[in-house]
Amino acid sequence: MSFSNLNLAEPLLQALKVSGYHLPTPIQQQAIPIILRKIDVLACAQTGTGKTAAFALPIIQHLLEYAPNMPSNGPMALIVAPTRELAIQIDENIAAYTRFTHISHTVVFGGVSINSQISELKKKA
Repeated sequence: MSFSNLNLAEPLLQALKVSGYHLPTPIQQQAIPIILRKIDVLACAQTGTGKTAAFALPIIQHLLEYAPNMPSNGPMALIVAPTRELAIQIDENIAAYTRFTHISHTVVFGGVSINSQISELKKKA
């Protein structure tokens, strides 16, 4: 199975190719089609198996399909991570996946000035 079999938009497929993704991992093959059907998934897999792409690609796909028809008055998706390091890592992956789209993103976490983060959120909304 290839990423093109997962019904992802061309900008996502292009970003995956540029990022060096060749074939979806088992967690991606199993989770992406289910999440695209808007069904909740609870999954676990070892570190480095592609879990971030497994949940992030369907989110981005939905934003590409539905966001243009919705008013943009704030964030349209929220990903919560347990640590600052993981939040930053997820944001870096989101940046790679959205590089050929109009989707903006930012990362917010504790321990730093909330004012600059609020400003960043307002700018990206």
